Amino acid sequence: MPRSLRVRLLLGAAIAIFLALAAAWVAMTLLFERHVERRVQADLIRDGLQLAAALSVATDGTPALEHEPGDARFFEPASGLYWQVSTPQGALNSRSLWDQHLPDPRNVNSLEWKSRTLDGPFNQQVLLVERFIRPERAGADVLIQLAHEQRSLHEASEEFGEELALFLAILWFILSAAAWVQVELGLRPLRHVRNEVETLKRNPRERIVAAHVTEIEPLTLAINELADAREKDLSRARRRAADLAHGLKTPLAALSAQSRRAREAGATEAADGLDQAIAAATSAIEGELARSRAAAIRAAPSGDTTIALPLIESLVGVVEKTEFGARLVFEVNIPEDLHLPVAGEDLLEIAGALIENAARYARRRVRITGQAVEGGLLSVEDDGPGIESEKIAEALMRGGRLDEAGSGHGLGLAIANDLVDATRGAITLLRSDLGGLQVTVAWPAPERPAHPGRKGR
Repeated sequence: MPRSLRVRLLLGAAIAIFLALAAAWVAMTLLFERHVERRVQADLIRDGLQLAAALSVATDGTPALEHEPGDARFFEPASGLYWQVSTPQGALNSRSLWDQHLPDPRNVNSLEWKSRTLDGPFNQQVLLVERFIRPERAGADVLIQLAHEQRSLHEASEEFGEELALFLAILWFILSAAAWVQVELGLRPLRHVRNEVETLKRNPRERIVAAHVTEIEPLTLAINELADAREKDLSRARRRAADLAHGLKTPLAALSAQSRRAREAGATEAADGLDQAIAAATSAIEGELARSRAAAIRAAPSGDTTIALPLIESLVGVVEKTEFGARLVFEVNIPEDLHLPVAGEDLLEIAGALIENAARYARRRVRITGQAVEGGLLSVEDDGPGIESEKIAEALMRGGRLDEAGSGHGLGLAIANDLVDATRGAITLLRSDLGGLQVTVAWPAPERPAHPGRKGR
């Protein structure tokens, strides 16, 4: 079976319509043939009554007719239309019989006309009607027989069947087209549900509007219940991750204090090993917190914008006070009216990770640029060692430790990439004309709501 529900419905409708029309063709052809036979039988009986009205019996017992039926086919030999009047003493027949005669009677009485189909004169299959008539009350019975050949009846039935088949074929195409329209109209609510599911994927807080179609409503309710359960599970998972990460900070601070005491006591090698372990654990915690933050951003409704310049300047002011930032020159080229389609706290996380990452590896300069391209664009460049082209994908991979390789940028880019992806942006790494790395973040233009009536939770 095809996987498409639309194809299944259309195929099923086309086959069902075809079978119904084929059955109708057979039934209508048989009905037409029976109708024609009944009409021919009625015509034969009418001619037989004319013969009976003109019939008499001579004194010698032979039949006599005052006049014959006026149908011209009775006077044309082998025309297919015949009559015969007979008694034991003799018989009269139509010129169309010529030297032939009609078969002997079978189960014939004087009460009603009997009909049967049999092989007749001139090797023709005929429809025969027959009856005994007593012209005179005290006279003898006379057998009246009339026959009509069947070939012309079959030909008429075949012609009718061919014309009917052509008509039913056209009707099949029309009904199939109507079935296609019906399927399209019937599946349209599912298309709306699919579009709303796409919106639900982009914003987990959205919910599908209850369908106005009774059959679709249970599906929308089930999807909404699944989305509620998924959101609760994600919320619990984020809380556990955040609690675990925050809970590890205190033991790590205690270990840092122990490392300082060990270093002061002269156990430099042990202190170095402990510092490395603490740094690895800290990086893992920062990555886990970044993932939790990214999940929270995805779950939050979109549509917020932030003026970029004040926030970037405040971040630069903070980084300039750090040990690695105090020796650098920061260039900020951002229009005062530039609005980026990101919430303020989200832009703070993203820009903070990028600026701090650039300041750590820059030699003398860090340049920050903003442009109103589509939704907005933010670029951070430095004059540091940069990243080799084959290591760019690794730099964006969560947990990449390029900072320890001594040649570039590490976990900060992975964190920024997660946050940018959560805000529906795209991050690009290039070689800067300053000599180092250029990190560009671009956001698409905000989407207008397609369903004003949709409600989020």
